[in-house]
Amino acid sequence: MTAQVVLVRRRIRLLGLCTLVALLTGVGVIAFQSKYCVLDADIGWHLRIGDWIIAHRAVPHTGVLSGTAADRPWTAYSWGYEVLLSRAYAWFGLVGVGLLGTLLTLAIVYAVYWMLRRLSCPITPACGLTGLVCWAFLFDGMPRSFFLSVALYAVTLTLLLDANRSGRIQTLYWLPLIFCLWANLHVQFIYGLFIVGLLVAVSLTQRLACRYGVAPGLLLPPTLPSASLMGVFAVCVLAVTVGPNFYHTYQVVYQYLRLKFPYSVLSELQPLTFRGYTDYLKLLLAGAGFFAVGWRQKIDPYKLALLTVASVVSFRAIRDAWFICIAAAACIVDFSALETECTPLESWFENAGVLSAVIVLLALFSRATDFNQRGLDRAIRASYPVSAVNFLRRNPVRGPLYNNIGWGGFLMWYMPEYPVAIDGRNDLYGDDVNWLFFNSEMGAPSYTTDPYLNGAGIVLLDSRLPLAKLLSSDPHYRMIFQDEIALVFVHKPGSP
Repeated sequence: MTAQVVLVRRRIRLLGLCTLVALLTGVGVIAFQSKYCVLDADIGWHLRIGDWIIAHRAVPHTGVLSGTAADRPWTAYSWGYEVLLSRAYAWFGLVGVGLLGTLLTLAIVYAVYWMLRRLSCPITPACGLTGLVCWAFLFDGMPRSFFLSVALYAVTLTLLLDANRSGRIQTLYWLPLIFCLWANLHVQFIYGLFIVGLLVAVSLTQRLACRYGVAPGLLLPPTLPSASLMGVFAVCVLAVTVGPNFYHTYQVVYQYLRLKFPYSVLSELQPLTFRGYTDYLKLLLAGAGFFAVGWRQKIDPYKLALLTVASVVSFRAIRDAWFICIAAAACIVDFSALETECTPLESWFENAGVLSAVIVLLALFSRATDFNQRGLDRAIRASYPVSAVNFLRRNPVRGPLYNNIGWGGFLMWYMPEYPVAIDGRNDLYGDDVNWLFFNSEMGAPSYTTDPYLNGAGIVLLDSRLPLAKLLSSDPHYRMIFQDEIALVFVHKPGSP
């Protein structure tokens, strides 16, 4: 290899590294400017649960910090994330919360990039495809614990495809450690277990078909030993139970499978509407993934099964669109790997250089935004009832508190002196209670018999809710505070 060729390759690699820096910095700047890292309605209760864990040096197993469900069984399935969030706020205030959300966002971007690079995609194309994939789903949801699931899913899928392609079962020996960590960060570890179990099922089915002589010739044969593969899967299933929640993490999965309220009401859990261009981008990625799998002379049945299931899951809920986007990107790159020259992964020195450059650039860009304590505080004041809570601190009223669902997390954090009536922990309250609160908020006639509302000493509501307008003219309630965001009511003396 001539010196000129070496020089050209070094320049191409440097260009690729600069592209990676630009990608990560661009995503970070978007996170800074949108402030979406601190405006999530669930951040408050995650933060307070983290504080509770730090204060008690234990993980709660009941609905702590709730005024109506404190004694109900509940599993803090994302306790590891909540501890991180608690310390971020304790050390750096709202800026710490914003920085943690930004780091989670960048973790997804880098995990997808690492997946594409590990599957033999050159640096610059990997950056381009990473940007396309993340553009399709990354800002569909607020950064919280499920972002860790997305990043760990990308890592898990990479190891599975790499092992399946090479036939090296040793690659999968990292999986139990990953699942041990994952299960203590977020409940969607079940998606990771599913894709491992799917590989086991496909491999066993193929081997069984071969034994009976019915294996189609157009399918790639299994490459991993079935016994070792099943052993890895079994250890992963057990690894999930390592932690303070033991087997209860599986109970959380079962509870969420039974819930209907979140999938009926929460916008992020609704099916894709195809009213925005990112929905069509998701569809394009899915189609490209199927094309990449089907174009080969022999089809990989695992990839085909993965894309099929991922499509069903992702198009069912907006928040889960990452499932198909990442799987499709992996199939696209794995298809083209044989057609391109493999380039070595970045060294630790190159990664350190990329990290340093991103930190410096984000620090410089942050000065041109209001990503600071004052700016983030202003953003929260514009979205949540800060003034109403401050009024109640100056003019205390006897509880208990009644609040709307969307503000439960914020009030749990900002007004801990009043235990909330309800918050975003849907698995804690269950469908019946969630529907009761929601119907009351929407002004259903049944609000007059709502036991939680009738038993409240103080009612704090979003001023846009139908219930807030009804109580304004209800003779049993007296308004004591009003602004553009919130209304505060108390029961009139003698009212039922």
